Amino acid sequence: MQDASLTQLDASLPPSRAGEIARGALRLLAGLGYCGVLEMTLANNRRADIAAVGPAGEIAMVEIKSSVADFRSDCKWRDYMPFCDRFYFAVMADFPQDLIPPETGLIVADAFGGAVIREAVADKLSGAR
Repeated sequence: MQDASLTQLDASLPPSRAGEIARGALRLLAGLGYCGVLEMTLANNRRADIAAVGPAGEIAMVEIKSSVADFRSDCKWRDYMPFCDRFYFAVMADFPQDLIPPETGLIVADAFGGAVIREAVADKLSGAR
């Protein structure tokens, strides 16, 4: 049986490629014990596509890229890294994965779920942050 919060989330996501990636990434994170939210505004006024807190209190952020053009036009992802322990890109299976920077994690997702293809390097966030 699907969790009620995931059902509500599924209903709130737009029917788009980015929405499908978000849905699958959130389902993956939930399966790994994370509790995630969409569009979280950070202290530097950037907005993370997904921010999630893990079972041990670790914070992961996920930047969704729906196309190569979307990836190439967005250079602000590095601004999210000081606010998380792990940073991932989430893309669909047809995205050229060699474009994703090696210092970041990689999630491949669709509307039904996802998989961590490359684990993000842990860079422990300061407790004061």
